[in-house]
Parts: sequence; structure tokens; C-alpha cells
Amino acid sequence: MNERPKVLIAEDEETIVESLSFLMEKEGYDVSVATDGRTAISMIARDIPDMVLLDVMMPVCDGFEVVRAARNDPNTRQMPIMMLTAKTREVDRRKGLELGVDDFVTKPFSTRDVVSRVKVLLERAEN
Repeated sequence: MNERPKVLIAEDEETIVESLSFLMEKEGYDVSVATDGRTAISMIARDIPDMVLLDVMMPVCDGFEVVRAARNDPNTRQMPIMMLTAKTREVDRRKGLELGVDDFVTKPFSTRDVVSRVKVLLERAEN
């Protein structure tokens, strides 16, 4: 990959955004942030990221709506999406997987673990 991979973090908890952004940028990713679902959908459509880290519970519209919008657009259908969720219920996980989420991380999580999983998903998407 010649340019820095673009990662969109769609999350409304400031502390999570700060720690993930810091580590992702340190790893060489170009990070952008959306703090609500509608903004995430428009940012994905306008400037297609290489990957999205997406919170399930967000203002305006939830992470599932964002996934649905991304998967319905032929330009972003294959883009890797990792969901960050405080919800541990199996039904939420299943819903995400059915919509096409590539990976699920339950809060609280290790930001270093998330970064290494992002790396794996981006490498997989390249091939």
C-alpha cells in the first residue's frame, strides 16, 4: 500500500476516540472521526475509508444503520467494518454478522488488541 490506510472511527465516547486515534496514527493510519451515525454514513460515502471502526450505540442513527448503508453501496460493500460494542448479547452480534460486519470487539477492550485486529482486516482486504 503506497499511501497511509484511511480508517474512520465512528464512536461517540471521547476517551475511546482519543486512545484509538492516538494508537492508529502511531501505527501509520490516516484517522478521521464521526461522533454520530448520520455523519459516519456521509463520511463513508464522500471519502471512502479503507476500514471503519464502528460503535453500535451512537446518536442520530445506530451502528447497524451505518453497516446497512455501507453494505448497500457497491463502492463500500467490501470495506472491512469492525464493530465496537458494550452489548454482549448474542442477538446483537448475530445481527451485526448478518449485516456483514467483519469483526466484533466488546467494550471494555484493549486498544492495542483493536489496532492489531485492524491490521489483520486491512491485510486481508488487500488480498
